[in-house]
Amino acid sequence: MPEKIVIAIASDLSGFPLKREIVKHLRENHPELEVLDFGIESEDAPKPYYIQAPKVAKAIQDGRAQKGIAICGTGQGMAIVCNKHKGIYACVADDIFSGERGRIINNANVLTMGGWITAPFLGCQIVDAWLSVAFTQKMEFKKDFLTNAFNNVQKIEEENFK
Repeated sequence: MPEKIVIAIASDLSGFPLKREIVKHLRENHPELEVLDFGIESEDAPKPYYIQAPKVAKAIQDGRAQKGIAICGTGQGMAIVCNKHKGIYACVADDIFSGERGRIINNANVLTMGGWITAPFLGCQIVDAWLSVAFTQKMEFKKDFLTNAFNNVQKIEEENFK
């Protein structure tokens, strides 16, 4: 049996209801995945986005997870903090198309969403779309361009993350 893909997930208080539903959805509908849930665990134990986002980023950096999901009020704070970590490519997705394209075009290994913006049903669809595609898939006609662009992003990263 192949090893499961590990998805790290975390939220702050604003993202907690959406995170709870996504964790449930992943565990019930994606047996090929293992969910590494960094909380928060309840609305009674809030932690801010700048504490939660690094947990997802560091899990990917140290190899405990291959992908991550981080949820706050808008998804933007989580994306900013995750992107402060080398090797993390986080994108905010408020709809299915942007979630899918974040993976296809930008090779995003972290998906961020906003609990104030995204209903749980839609959030689960965005996650499914993001998980269902690979980098450059559906855009094979631009594969060389996209690969070159991502390589250049990594060069910029090397120059700026010393």
